[in-house]
Amino acid sequence: MIYIISNSNKPDYNIALEEYCFKHLRQFSKIFILWINEPSIIVGKNQNTLAEINSRYVEEQGIHVVRRITGGGAVYHDLNNLNYTIISHEKGDGAFDFKTFSQPVIETLAELGVTAKFSGRNDITIDGKKICGNAQAYHDGRVMHHGCLLFDTDLTVLSLALETSMEVVEAKGVKSVRSRVDNILPNLTEKITVKQFAERILNHMKQRYPEMVEYHFSEQELQAVEQARRDKFGNWQWNFGTNPTAEIVRERRYPGGKIQVFVDTRKGMIQQISFFGTFFGVNNDLTEVTERLKGIQYSSAAVHEALSSFDTTPYFVGFTVDELTDAIVG
Repeated sequence: MIYIISNSNKPDYNIALEEYCFKHLRQFSKIFILWINEPSIIVGKNQNTLAEINSRYVEEQGIHVVRRITGGGAVYHDLNNLNYTIISHEKGDGAFDFKTFSQPVIETLAELGVTAKFSGRNDITIDGKKICGNAQAYHDGRVMHHGCLLFDTDLTVLSLALETSMEVVEAKGVKSVRSRVDNILPNLTEKITVKQFAERILNHMKQRYPEMVEYHFSEQELQAVEQARRDKFGNWQWNFGTNPTAEIVRERRYPGGKIQVFVDTRKGMIQQISFFGTFFGVNNDLTEVTERLKGIQYSSAAVHEALSSFDTTPYFVGFTVDELTDAIVG
């Protein structure tokens, strides 16, 4: 097992670093990464960016906006919150096991005298308030789990940055439901900095995995990370360009997450369809889903029959065919 401490605070770089480790450092069964970003909003892989942010405020404040490769909802980062990543070989039941991956954080907080709990689908809470949201991606037998720990984050800026206008919500789809949130620092009897908190988590991981050693990137690897930052995560098309327009916009929330559906029809038949939301999937390429629905009558019966003809669970973990049909047609 290896660990990596990112020395960069640039969100597009750190997201690129994560992806490189996830997809290229396959010789390591487990990878642990700690990183801190400048003020930024990190939106989920399947989200409609403009429906998640207060565009004017974000632009005025110089807040970065970056799309990650994991599902889930939009989160705010600043220099006083800590992000952690765990990458491992997992198959079957190991995919999307949020609770197990959250244990190192819960145990570190316990060592600091704070009782934290895993809650709901993918959150860590203290006294019922969310202090960490988690997200995951699955690729070729590997799971990447990461969490955003609110240590001493400016919650006022968080609220304003993730507050969209009603005009945008109506035009682009309903934004994520905002949970009650809190910082970790006020709950600590020993007042430490975010970097000291990072050291506590790292020390806990070293105790849990004594064989863990620090990894140092080669110059060639760093160039590859920088290229991904420049070409993908720092690119407007990746971060904003996938926002849809459509004749029919529907939004529903189920135990598996929020789902937004954008549909264009012609003579009652589906011509184009796209999905956005906070859902997770083992397969992030929704091409098979959209292609199977094209040309289908826009009715509950026809959509249900089309969705029943193949396994939808790799694309929408935790969703039933009935729920997907309801989201698309009602």
